Amino acid sequence: MSVRRDEWRAGVGRESDDLLAREEPLELRIAGASIAVVMRTPGDDLDLARGFMLTERIVEAPAQIVAVRHCDRIEDPDAEDNVVNVVLAPEVTLDLARLRRNTFASSSCGVCGKATIAAATGCAPPLDDAMRITMTEICALPERLRAGQPTFDATGGLHGAALCRPDGTVLAIREDVGRHNAIDKLVGWAAQALPWPWSNLVLVVSGRTSFEVVQKALAARIAVIVAVSAPTSLAVELARASGVTLVGFVRGDRACVYAGAQRIAAP
Repeated sequence: MSVRRDEWRAGVGRESDDLLAREEPLELRIAGASIAVVMRTPGDDLDLARGFMLTERIVEAPAQIVAVRHCDRIEDPDAEDNVVNVVLAPEVTLDLARLRRNTFASSSCGVCGKATIAAATGCAPPLDDAMRITMTEICALPERLRAGQPTFDATGGLHGAALCRPDGTVLAIREDVGRHNAIDKLVGWAAQALPWPWSNLVLVVSGRTSFEVVQKALAARIAVIVAVSAPTSLAVELARASGVTLVGFVRGDRACVYAGAQRIAAP
């Protein structure tokens, strides 16, 4: 959206137009019951909902998501596009109270770091260790992500995430005001487009790698994360505990491997 602003340069002010990234709430429901409200950039909302179901471990596989659609029976007709309802397979059991507690908490919730990591890895099957990627391909991925971010070019206000093959092929790129939302949109796209699981894919993210980014990749069975900036301490701990390959500070021909070096082949 476009807004008027006062722009100052060298002590001189003038009015100008500025294009801003849109941010609106999206309410996620399961069988009509509200489980979360996320602040996101509108677009790819159904994929975001599908991805959220997987990365928050509400379901164990894409096949357990039966239907995803925008709600047409809500109190405020103007909010129709901001409410999505998900129908899950009958075998999926829900603890709505737990879901609401977890999804409204921060990405570093838990009694302590060890408890948080134990919770994240406790129900995750081992990742496939067969995939290999060269450092040459790793170093090329951030530029490929950056080349597919038109809204960032226009606004400077969005995070980006990409799913790629180890040979550097970019499968999909998504942008959002929240990096975690961009990841959920990618995962939701993959749930419709690619065979499960996805341990032969690489997740590329703009900016830093938080605990939540690693947690979402692990839940989606993605074995390699490549990031432009630094990881957090808890992200590294989780990656090492779960077997995720985590590479940060990927800029030009430079990269730092924090976990899972066994998947990185010689250039």
